[in-house]
Amino acid sequence: MSNKGNTFKNSSNGGGAKRAPRNAGNVTYNKKEHFKSFEKINFSEGQRKALKILGIFLLFVSFVLAVSFVSYLFTWKQDQSYIAQTNGGWSTLFQTTEEIADERIELPVVENKLGKLGALLANQFIYEWFGVASFLFALMSFVIGYKLLYKRSILPVWKTLIYSSISIVFLSVTLGFLQDFLTDSPHILEGKFGYWTNQLMKAQIGSTGIAALLVFAYLTALILVYNLDLKWTWSSRKEEEEELEEDDDNFETFKRSNTVASAVVTRNETLAAAKRAEIEESILDKQEEQIRATPTQSNTFNEKPANAIAAAGARKREEFAISDLDEEDDLPMAVGTAPENEITFSVDNAEDFNDTEPAEDEGTALAEEGLVLAVEKVVEEKEITANDLVAQFGEYDPKLDLSGYQYPTLDLLKDYGTGKITINQQELEANKNRIVDTLRNYNIEIEHIKATIGPTVTLYEIIPKPGVRISKIKNLEDDIALSLAALGIRIIAPMPGKGTIGIEVPNSSPEMVSMRSVLATEKFQKTDMDLPIALGKTISNEVFIADLSKMPHLLVAGATGQGKSVGINAILTSLLYKKHPAELKFVMVDPKKVELSLFKTIERHFLAKLPNEEEAIITDTKKVINTLNSLCIEMDQRYDLLKNAQVRNLKEYNVKFVGRRLNPEEGHRFLPFIVLVVDEFADLMMTAGKEVETPIARLAQLARAVGIHLVIATQRPSVNIITGTIKANFPARLAFRVLSKVDSRTILDTGGADQLIGRGDMLLSTGSDLTRIQCAFVDTPEVDKISEFIGSQRGYPSAFLLPEYVDENGEGGGSMDFDMNDRDQLFEDAARLIVMHQQGSTSLIQRKLKLGYNRAGRIIDQLEAAGIVGPFEGSKAREVLYPDEYSLEQYLETLRKND
Repeated sequence: MSNKGNTFKNSSNGGGAKRAPRNAGNVTYNKKEHFKSFEKINFSEGQRKALKILGIFLLFVSFVLAVSFVSYLFTWKQDQSYIAQTNGGWSTLFQTTEEIADERIELPVVENKLGKLGALLANQFIYEWFGVASFLFALMSFVIGYKLLYKRSILPVWKTLIYSSISIVFLSVTLGFLQDFLTDSPHILEGKFGYWTNQLMKAQIGSTGIAALLVFAYLTALILVYNLDLKWTWSSRKEEEEELEEDDDNFETFKRSNTVASAVVTRNETLAAAKRAEIEESILDKQEEQIRATPTQSNTFNEKPANAIAAAGARKREEFAISDLDEEDDLPMAVGTAPENEITFSVDNAEDFNDTEPAEDEGTALAEEGLVLAVEKVVEEKEITANDLVAQFGEYDPKLDLSGYQYPTLDLLKDYGTGKITINQQELEANKNRIVDTLRNYNIEIEHIKATIGPTVTLYEIIPKPGVRISKIKNLEDDIALSLAALGIRIIAPMPGKGTIGIEVPNSSPEMVSMRSVLATEKFQKTDMDLPIALGKTISNEVFIADLSKMPHLLVAGATGQGKSVGINAILTSLLYKKHPAELKFVMVDPKKVELSLFKTIERHFLAKLPNEEEAIITDTKKVINTLNSLCIEMDQRYDLLKNAQVRNLKEYNVKFVGRRLNPEEGHRFLPFIVLVVDEFADLMMTAGKEVETPIARLAQLARAVGIHLVIATQRPSVNIITGTIKANFPARLAFRVLSKVDSRTILDTGGADQLIGRGDMLLSTGSDLTRIQCAFVDTPEVDKISEFIGSQRGYPSAFLLPEYVDENGEGGGSMDFDMNDRDQLFEDAARLIVMHQQGSTSLIQRKLKLGYNRAGRIIDQLEAAGIVGPFEGSKAREVLYPDEYSLEQYLETLRKND
């Protein structure tokens, strides 16, 4: 409590506590005495003269700076004109006007009160450096000069130097920030330092961030310098006095109830007093010797009466007694005596005591020894919970590394219209009559018919009269298509959840569904899905949004030119508009080498790749195999983390990690979603076959819980490409138009995909549900703009690195054969660190060498390959194979020789 010290002072004075006597000449050494070195040094006569001359010179410098600066504020335009004409002016400082006139014509007149020297000095300090804050240079020079000349301080020298230096920087930056709102004049107020510093910070955190940073800096300075108590400003003086009186009463009760504590304090006071007496006597002896040696100093010292010295010593004793009492008030807790008002230590108090510098006086150290031991014991026994960490530091924010990241705006997408459907009443009526007439030709009567208009297809729902068999209507699919003269008639008999039969008829003039109209809807903007993908609009003209994390994998198929690549772009665009780079990573496989190349610019934001790979978008089949196996390793590692965290899925794990309930030193980290996108799966199956199918099947079976999801597309939906193993693990399938019923059954296990009309018309199968959707259109230039917008922002140092994969045949993404030429630059430092701590941990390398997780992981793999640490053992730290640093250095020397 901030008022606690004042309470103890009143109690000690009122209680009449007895203190050990002191000698009159007491001098207490403390931290402040280190800043008074000028008074403790005995200079010779020559040195004192030199100091006086130096003092006069510094006073002269302060005068020159002050006059030139003040004059420059009124004559800066003329002074800068002269400096600009003379290219800086310093070379012309000792030239005459005639010499300068031979080289330059119509040289401006310098109007500074100190002439060319004043103009050049003021321009250098004010314009080129720190602005009007440069006046503090004159102040510092004056304070030091006055001290050297007169042996007296107008202001504390060291404090003036420190505070002025900090104030120069702070004022320059602050005025630079305010200058943007005042005028566009040259840098007179802030100087170039303040101007360019603000420009740099504005590019990083913006004007609002600079303002917040300045407020934080000034409040910090006020707290450090004046111990500003912000709480006091909100409480009344009366409440503070009542709190002081309450503390006085508590302290008196505390003293009366603890005889053991009194005995400890008395013992410490006696030891401290004895020690102080010895120090005081030695200091008096030294002062007497100085008095005899220096007559002038003796006269000055003798002018102070003896009783004044005694009074000063008494004040010192009283200050020490009060300070001792303040620090010893909680001491009885160390010996197990419980006062009436229980006093407990907090971790914050313990940190304050431990951070305090030890006193130079041994008596003070003895008085504090019991308290420090008690605090350390409490800190050791204190269990710091996750709630304590959250209360002190707040929840972990994975977005903090890219806190300035801006999500793409809707302006990057084209507006193809309002998205409203134009109703053609004549077409609706004509189609209705044709459907009714065709059914009547086959003696099928209907009771009711209803039309639902979509962007590209209109759904006609009919209710047949009782006794009509559904299969009879289903068999008339081609006849109805013939009567309507339309492509892609599809009959749904019956419609799920309804007592009707649906007939889907394409519109004669279909409407385009733009990606912008879909993403701008409130349904997408306010969705709480983990991985929302906006696919387009349904027949009822409703925006269709699916959660990829619940699918959990998506198989996309369709003939060439039917909108498959646009569908992939729509899925990726939806995720880019909704997720932060810290929350999502893409692994992109593009055997065609051109479809996904537009996303290359977002490599440092959203893409993941193998270590030591140049390209994040994978086009080589061998690298695809290594990447898929690396994803399997990542999946296994994530399952180990979930197991140790005792959670079932990625969402629960990240909630625990954000709440600081998982220890990063045990390998825990925030886990982003990973989405594997394969644009042409058929090419991989033809070239690699089982080598691709096996890891794909493993990921599809297991990776859902750890946040790894697959989006696989192919234009050849045949059984040798989409095998039974793959189909079994892809319950969500997206089918564009295909050329045969066989292909439709291969994808959807039912017909219908062969009756689509193309141009983004698609069917989404999620289990037993089959939904017809018009895919949202996003053009290549739009994707390019989105990628450029994201790529132009500050990103991570590199793409997200996947674990290294070692092929059994020696052709993997990384090799465990140790190569000195390929080792990390910090390999030897990490090896020494691991051996010194005898702990083979990636997190240890992260903390001590200040590295990212991926680089630290590569170093630990290199250490394993070199035989310095053992293999990975789950949550346990790796075994260190070298017992001491000496044996390690011998091994490292052997490696260097073999290099």
